[in-house]
Amino acid sequence: MDLSDKQQQPLSLAKCARQRCNEWIFRDVPSDINIEVSGGTFSLHKFPLVSRSGRIRKLVAEHRDSDISRVELLNLPGGAEAFELAAKFCYGINFEITSMNVAQLCCVSDYLEMTEEFSKDNLGSRAEEYLESIVCKNLEMCVEVLQQCENLLPLADELRVVSRCIDAIASKACAEQIASSFSRLEYSSSGRLHMNRQAKSEGDWWIEDLSVLRVDLYQKVITAMKCRGVRPESIGASLVNYAQKELTKKSSLWNPSSQAKVDLLSGSNGHEKLVVETIVSLLPIEKLAVPITFLFGLLRSAVMLDCTISCRLDLERRIGSQLDIATLDDLLIPSFRHAGDTLFDVDTVHRILVNFSQQDDSEDDMDDASVFESDSPHSPSQSALFKVAKLVDNYLAEIAPDANLKLPKFMVIADVLPMHARTVHDGLYRAIDIYLKAHQNLSELDRKKLSKLIDFQKLSQEAGAHAAQNERLPLQSIVQVLYFEQIRLRNSLSCSYGDDDPKPTHQSWRISSGALSAAMSPRDNYASLRRENRELKLELARLRMRLNDLEKEHVCMKRDMEKSNSRKFMSSFSKKIGKLSFFGHSSSRGSSSPSKHSHRTDSKVIERTCASTE
Repeated sequence: MDLSDKQQQPLSLAKCARQRCNEWIFRDVPSDINIEVSGGTFSLHKFPLVSRSGRIRKLVAEHRDSDISRVELLNLPGGAEAFELAAKFCYGINFEITSMNVAQLCCVSDYLEMTEEFSKDNLGSRAEEYLESIVCKNLEMCVEVLQQCENLLPLADELRVVSRCIDAIASKACAEQIASSFSRLEYSSSGRLHMNRQAKSEGDWWIEDLSVLRVDLYQKVITAMKCRGVRPESIGASLVNYAQKELTKKSSLWNPSSQAKVDLLSGSNGHEKLVVETIVSLLPIEKLAVPITFLFGLLRSAVMLDCTISCRLDLERRIGSQLDIATLDDLLIPSFRHAGDTLFDVDTVHRILVNFSQQDDSEDDMDDASVFESDSPHSPSQSALFKVAKLVDNYLAEIAPDANLKLPKFMVIADVLPMHARTVHDGLYRAIDIYLKAHQNLSELDRKKLSKLIDFQKLSQEAGAHAAQNERLPLQSIVQVLYFEQIRLRNSLSCSYGDDDPKPTHQSWRISSGALSAAMSPRDNYASLRRENRELKLELARLRMRLNDLEKEHVCMKRDMEKSNSRKFMSSFSKKIGKLSFFGHSSSRGSSSPSKHSHRTDSKVIERTCASTE
């Protein structure tokens, strides 16, 4: 609808109202006053009007001497259509008050001063009664009244028509949600009461109704619902539904590959910009209240429509807090700047990654009791890091062929995550290789800077074999690849010894353990050290028990040795005595062994000793 159509619309309404007025006005009594409203003229009578309207009574009283016959009512709320209803009421003609005209009646009765002061049961009290007793008890009717209030502001707001409808909508939605929650309660087999998560929630039927409101009134309704405690998931679903209706009229807002973005940028986007900024301000603080794809769609729209910096930063922070569930298509935000810029908005993605890293660091800085409670080597934050690292590698590979992508921007994306985020550097190596292939004019120094981002020790066997023959890599990097491949081959050969030689197996275990430790976050390293500490304590306890057993065995052995040593001493002593010569030494030739004579003498002596003993 162009400007000329908008200007002609009040005139046509006034003409229709004047024609309808001729049908119910008194024809046998000539009119004595003409009321001009919104370009239209109503030929009426003073008496019915002044009996109900305080404003018209004052105007007539001020010009009593001049016998006024023409009155112009400027800026009358609701225009000619609303004045026709007020005039009918003054003439006592019945008409139905509905949700489609009650807001107009409240405003026009206030403008014309149709209050109880001038007449009992006047139009103002009738409209207020219908608003309180009928409209505020029904959510759909409240939405219809708010729609009518769009053209009656700020008077409808001053008369609290808007606020009362908003409060009624928020209260009704909250009550419906509570009733829906109670309907999903059921008893389990054990007799306990629990919530059935699989049952469909029927308390959010109002989402579709709110999508017809203008953005300023919709903002007030959602704010009131938040204060009333409506579930964040329901608020998020309403925001998604509202955005789809208000923004998908321009397909390029949600489809980055659309070719209509040039036309969109040249036109007026004040309404779309206001919608995006309003929806971002209404987003719940809880994670996963809205899909992350929806957040990326809002961010893409905010970048294209040049929304406020605070709006874009808020979206980047929200996306960064749940980046591990994003996809590559989400990250491919097109650049809407000048023609010489990169194909994709790398700066925005970098800020999102910084938000993710800072969020991970803030979790690591929590108290030790909460952070290091779990011994699991794969905590949620660590798994999120792995997912985001893989996502970043795929993103780098996607933007690497861009000829306008400068090396510092590429490197800052590749180096934004911590070292322990990547256990394998195959994806990063692939992205860097694509960049080197697309930017062959890089200097040797730039190639070295780029290659330093790769930990060649973390390359797989296939990637290492490819890197060893990659002529695009600097010579120093190729030497590192060959060195680590040699170490890997040596370790694999050491592991082939098996149980025959436990030393190489132990050495291989230590190497692999070190690599795993390097790939862990500080939280997981701490948990791993705790496990190793417990194992060492158990091993030390076993060694102490073994030492006690050895000490006991030593004491027993010592006693046995003392007993055996006394017997050995007597036997050795007798042998030595037998070797001594009591009769002097013979010649040196015979000194080595006793003579036969001495043996016989000794035997005789022993026999006599035995006989005397007997």
